[in-house]
Amino acid sequence: MDSFYNAIDRFDIILGSGSPRRHQLLGALGIRHRVVVRPVDESFPDNLQQEAIAMHLAKKKAAAFDDLLLTEKSLVITADTIVCLDDTLLGKPTDRDDAHRILSSLSGRKHEVFTGVCITSGEKQELFYDSSSVFFKELSDQEIGYYIDKYEPFDKAGAYGVQDWFGLTAIERIEGSYHNVMGLPVKKLYERLPVFF
Repeated sequence: MDSFYNAIDRFDIILGSGSPRRHQLLGALGIRHRVVVRPVDESFPDNLQQEAIAMHLAKKKAAAFDDLLLTEKSLVITADTIVCLDDTLLGKPTDRDDAHRILSSLSGRKHEVFTGVCITSGEKQELFYDSSSVFFKELSDQEIGYYIDKYEPFDKAGAYGVQDWFGLTAIERIEGSYHNVMGLPVKKLYERLPVFF
């Protein structure tokens, strides 16, 4: 264990994400890092589906940091999380009505959450994903409305946060990684990092 953290501490770890959940999870893993956010066009080719979309966007986000990878000890971690109901991609809601529509569509159903992760140094790149199945109970309009008005989940794919009130009350079970649903599959990230040292 000490050898892992001694090795990782020699790197300048950059989390290329403004997500407070990813920042929290990386910190909980004991990895010192700094957060740098850069705008990225999040469009993707029409022929991509599910995990391929998440990985494409994670890699696209990594490309925005090419200028920070000039030293041997710089390491950038980027990620993208998407929510899919059957074959339909559910992104971040545009407004209250859109959030209500998304959450109503998830009510009483199973959906999939995919997170693509890209770890990049000046010499190599690791690209991978994790997936989780999330099962919602039947939701009333009052529950959905309360959640949207109280928590304003407009920055979250699928219009909900697994770590907040909605996750505590609406999710019946998760098959797969809980942290993946939060936005960063930390177990897989921990397993892949030693490739870089």
